[in-house]
Amino acid sequence: MVPSKEEIANFIAFAPAADEGKAFMFLEGADSMDEAVSQFYEDPDKYSKTHLPSMAAPVADAKEAKTTTPAYQPPPYAPPAQTRNAPRHRPHTNAVIHAAQVRARDEQEMQNLLQQVQYAHNIYNSDIEPEHDVDGYCNCSIHQYKWKKWSRVGVQKMWSKAVMYPGEKHYDDCYQGTIFTSNPYRYRVVSPYGNNVFSGYYIQRPKAQYYSMSVQQTVALNAALNAEAQATIDAKEPSFNIWKSEQLESSMSGLTIEDASDSENEDEKRPAEKGGSEKRQSMAGPLTSSDKGGGNFGSDSKSSARNRKSIAGPPTSKSGESSKTSRFASFKKALSIKSPEEKAAAKIQKMSARGRELRMAILEEEQARWQDQEWRLIVTAYLEKVGMTRKVADLRARFPTQYLHLLRAGYFEPIPVAWANQASNPLKFSIEAAAGWRGITPAWRGYEDTAEERLYWVLNHREGSVGARLKPDLMSAMNMARARMASAVEPPPGYYSANDICHVQHTSEGYSKQVMPAPFRPFDAPEVATDDTMILLDVSGSMDFEPVRPNYDNFLITGYSKSTQPKNKDVAKAIIRRFTDAMANHDHNFSGYQLTTFSSQANYIGVVNHQNLNQMWRNVRLGGGTRVMTGWQKVKDLHFQKHSESATHHPVYGWQAGPQTPMLRLLLLLDGEATDMDEFELDLLGLSWVHVTIFLIGVDGCPHHHRHANELQRISEVNHHVSFVDAQGNTPERFVTHELLKRHLGYEVTMAEFEELEQPPPYAG
Repeated sequence: MVPSKEEIANFIAFAPAADEGKAFMFLEGADSMDEAVSQFYEDPDKYSKTHLPSMAAPVADAKEAKTTTPAYQPPPYAPPAQTRNAPRHRPHTNAVIHAAQVRARDEQEMQNLLQQVQYAHNIYNSDIEPEHDVDGYCNCSIHQYKWKKWSRVGVQKMWSKAVMYPGEKHYDDCYQGTIFTSNPYRYRVVSPYGNNVFSGYYIQRPKAQYYSMSVQQTVALNAALNAEAQATIDAKEPSFNIWKSEQLESSMSGLTIEDASDSENEDEKRPAEKGGSEKRQSMAGPLTSSDKGGGNFGSDSKSSARNRKSIAGPPTSKSGESSKTSRFASFKKALSIKSPEEKAAAKIQKMSARGRELRMAILEEEQARWQDQEWRLIVTAYLEKVGMTRKVADLRARFPTQYLHLLRAGYFEPIPVAWANQASNPLKFSIEAAAGWRGITPAWRGYEDTAEERLYWVLNHREGSVGARLKPDLMSAMNMARARMASAVEPPPGYYSANDICHVQHTSEGYSKQVMPAPFRPFDAPEVATDDTMILLDVSGSMDFEPVRPNYDNFLITGYSKSTQPKNKDVAKAIIRRFTDAMANHDHNFSGYQLTTFSSQANYIGVVNHQNLNQMWRNVRLGGGTRVMTGWQKVKDLHFQKHSESATHHPVYGWQAGPQTPMLRLLLLLDGEATDMDEFELDLLGLSWVHVTIFLIGVDGCPHHHRHANELQRISEVNHHVSFVDAQGNTPERFVTHELLKRHLGYEVTMAEFEELEQPPPYAG
């Protein structure tokens, strides 16, 4: 690869011992960043005759870690007994990371291809796969998509192997060449196209009745399979604390086996095929704590010795003569039939080995992921801010198998900054239960992607959360959206303005009905002079589209209808003008506020104010997707460039705010749900130095808008650093601006104060 300046800088961030020349040589001789960095750490001298001193820092031993690191490391960190010095900031990998890298290569391509095929054949529900069944060869777009999908079965198996829990099996929805399948959805969920539909002459169309049945059956099956999977893995967790080896040792020491002579006598008295099991010592509880089962471990008392079975030689009778082995016992031995005691002992030994294996795997993964003290402190702070410190510690102690899976997937640490600008990353992978594309947690079915799955997992395991916060299924979400849409009322007449863009363009008469926002409740401290105000604007292609709303037949989208209202870009510009005017009058910052736009990538526009907004707006380019994380990363960089003296920068997690870092107050304008909105909301949960106020622009009479608004409402209820206001159709701009100012400034702005703030700044001419 021919390295760019950015790649050279990234290489040096991972390998501080390298200079630009060495970084160039290693990148030029490798196919990827990971490969180049790995080669450097294996042999820093590879492209130089001069030997560079090693930059590796030895890992602290257990005693040093105990005295120099917090109690939660994270969770309580102790290196394995045998450790090796690992270079600082060496890229870490495991089965999940490797499978994710392979999957990410064409994940976005497959998602784009599916959308293209769906729209080409008038399929508007994103969860409906196109169908076209023929006997012979067909080169239509649907079959091209299916062939591409079938070619990814190897990638799917790799991903499944990396994220599956013990006892689970891989399945997919590619049934070519096989009659039998382990896919639980194939025969238990009806097709959206109906039963026994076949035609080689036309493309099948989904039917509303069958689609509703399909959704209902899928929701019910998801719930059943999730409950079963969670119960299965919970039952397979070790029944002892793998971090307290004395529990296992005491259990082994408490395991006593009957005197052989008694067993032989019983064998002679009972029939060979029945009985006697109730007279043996019960082993129902294989593991006990040290104070219950460990009292005789290592004891040399005569009573203890008499009660244990000797395996050095045959047992003796009271007279000292060797007792004769019963025929039944010999028969059992010949058939390798184990007694209940022997089975219990074998079970404990197996559990012990599994516990040691789990413990070592966890320690090695923790050490490899969190490579130094700074790294572990960042993770510790993240878990505290998100509110999962106790939950993660409990997982590590009581559910180590699940802890290890989530650890490998990065659930306990901030989102790496590099993911923000990647077209596909481990938080953008689609989850398709019927197709076999799995998530990370045991109960992964029903989520749209891995970001949504992780977001709800965090929300359900934060301290203070009451009850399970379940993701609404499609039918519930649509019903709630329709109920919200029906609650819309006429906006307060006191906010009328003849200058609103809907009145200037005369798209239709009057304002659209609006859903009144929830009463304002301040959570963050009110705005102070040192706070930064920035604006982040969605400039995806839909901002310039003629507004349309979907037509529904029950839950099936059958097409779209045009709405008579201004384009979203015009509404956004009008709100930005009113907002910046009011903010300038409030804080007397007449120079303006930084504006950043985002779609598929981010673009810094500059500082906008009342005088230059029209001129700066010419630099706004519309088009592309809606990836808010690209813009959010740009905003963070701008904020910390101004306040770098109060913050630190980590090569993986990026900027870390310090106690003196000023608050960032961000106005985010959206016209729909971003593809990585869950990732953005997840990132915000771990930050205390930012308050985000979201303005959601919607189409009049559109359930999609209200569905997204309901989701934002749920997020704002659990993350008080996020608030939102929405409007649809012909927007009452003054009303929206007033509500935005309350949430942005953090206090109840009275109507009288608002009327003063909304006047054009004094320099306007």
